[in-house]
Amino acid sequence: MSLTSWFLVSSGGTRHRLPREMIFVGRDDCELMLQSRSVDKQHAVINYEPNADEHKVKDLGSLNGTFVNDVRIQEQDYVTLKTDDKLRFGYDILRKFYCAKRPN
Repeated sequence: MSLTSWFLVSSGGTRHRLPREMIFVGRDDCELMLQSRSVDKQHAVINYEPNADEHKVKDLGSLNGTFVNDVRIQEQDYVTLKTDDKLRFGYDILRKFYCAKRPN
């Protein structure tokens, strides 16, 4: 199986390469920090599954939710990200991200 690189791309075009490990997403002391009032201090986690070469997102009980393709995911349940998924944390439209799979 060939490994791929995963990116989150903001609506403004900024690319964030996802590491092959777990990262926290939030407003404070996180690997991916988002400066939005609708994002909690520790909002969500994105975890890498090496056996399947995929990333999964989980909401950490945030007030304003985590959304995949505009559907709010259940708190504490992992959702597998697929190519071109839209990932949003909270309600700030400027914090909409896209998952893009690129070969190494």
